[in-house]
Amino acid sequence: MNMPPAPRVIARTARLRLREIGPDDAGFIVELLNQPDFLRHIGDRGVRDPGQALAWLHDGPAASYARHGHGLWLVETLDEAPVALGLCGLVAREGLPAPDLGFAFLPQHYGRGYAFEAAEAVLAHARDALGLDRVLAIVVADNARSIALLRRLGLEPDGTVTLPGQAQELLLFRTPDPG
Repeated sequence: MNMPPAPRVIARTARLRLREIGPDDAGFIVELLNQPDFLRHIGDRGVRDPGQALAWLHDGPAASYARHGHGLWLVETLDEAPVALGLCGLVAREGLPAPDLGFAFLPQHYGRGYAFEAAEAVLAHARDALGLDRVLAIVVADNARSIALLRRLGLEPDGTVTLPGQAQELLLFRTPDPG
């Protein structure tokens, strides 16, 4: 029997593993993408069942891994039986001149430092493994929790941006200039 390859691990931290999202994660993707906070702050991706999650994975993260060498990665605990906590990674978006840091976690994992730990690992991977000297982040103005996280990570406000085909103005953050 031909088994699919195990998803590639991108980074490990003291408590977390960040890895590529695989087909076995479809149920988790359905749960995460339909959380009220995800829908309010990020948007409705139209993913309601595992089949739609697989299509989202194929057209989104997996396509980004192949095209850009990065994308959204699954964040899970390092336990023997890992628990999926959320997504964190780099997204190449039309209308932005550099990849942006994206993250979303299940609400039961808020307030434990997982998003900060994962985002720090993503920024280190962007700098050290991918050679990126600039990472952006976009956020809706009323998402105080994410804005606070971006500031804690050291990202700096850089005005606003409206992405192509969108009406909503977003706050733009960037990593500090090197040097």
